[in-house]
Amino acid sequence: MRRLTLVIVSLLMISASACSSAPPASVPATAAPIPTAATPIETVEKQFEDLNPSNFARPTAINNAWFPLKPGTQFVYEGYTVEDGQAVHHRLVFAVTDLTKVIGGVRTVVAWIVDYSNDQLVEKEISFYAQDNDGTIWYLGEHPEAYQDGQFVEAPTWIHGLEDARAGITMKAKPQLGMPSYSAGWGPAVNFTDRAQVSQMGQRTSVPFCNYENVLVIAESGQGELNAFQLKYYARGVGKVRVGWRGADATHETLELVDRVELSPEALAQIRAAALELEKHAYEISKDVYGLTPPAESAK
Repeated sequence: MRRLTLVIVSLLMISASACSSAPPASVPATAAPIPTAATPIETVEKQFEDLNPSNFARPTAINNAWFPLKPGTQFVYEGYTVEDGQAVHHRLVFAVTDLTKVIGGVRTVVAWIVDYSNDQLVEKEISFYAQDNDGTIWYLGEHPEAYQDGQFVEAPTWIHGLEDARAGITMKAKPQLGMPSYSAGWGPAVNFTDRAQVSQMGQRTSVPFCNYENVLVIAESGQGELNAFQLKYYARGVGKVRVGWRGADATHETLELVDRVELSPEALAQIRAAALELEKHAYEISKDVYGLTPPAESAK
């Protein structure tokens, strides 16, 4: 889990679709159907997921109804974390760029994320997603840069296929209760070891942006984090709408969706430029990992 944020002038944004938990017209309702009792449940829990590049015919068309990633869509979240016993305001912006990048033989969608704590930039990141032919969304790596007092601190980059890193799953095509946990990504060189499991389905949740029903809750935890879970709430046709916690999570991080917009061409161009600037820096400071990847490209 990494973060980052970009302030875009509101005039450059186009208002998102009306508040609704139903899939927007651009996301087919059948992209990731809610499983029924007749749907077979996987029973094998794997330490790593098996990425097969030949199973990605249209990898950048990410229309899984639980986490659609349409280029030009921006999500804004606000909430709090606990630091030294004090609640600290937290703001995160997640934007889907119109850039793509080939990783491990799979063309991925590039997301741009910025994270603020008490209005101070603490992280910015580019991360990489692709959807396979079955409708499962994969996570193929990330380049996050951490900052403190405005100064660069570190970049724990992991990319599928490099330094023993393995792609993981962000969203199953047909998530359902009873599934075994699955790897959300494996980057041992930077201690990225997240695993995920369907925790609840059919839930209700209210966030500043909208009220949602039939919400899917995924619980994630890193290796060695005993009884500490991050809870991610997904609304069908929208994506992630809330982040919470359970158990011994030290940060008690909470986030709620406060805005979802379709960026104007001008705003999307700003996001694209920011992502490419971060990638330029990634090539400079991560020569042994990011430096071995081909450059991001504008989607055609």
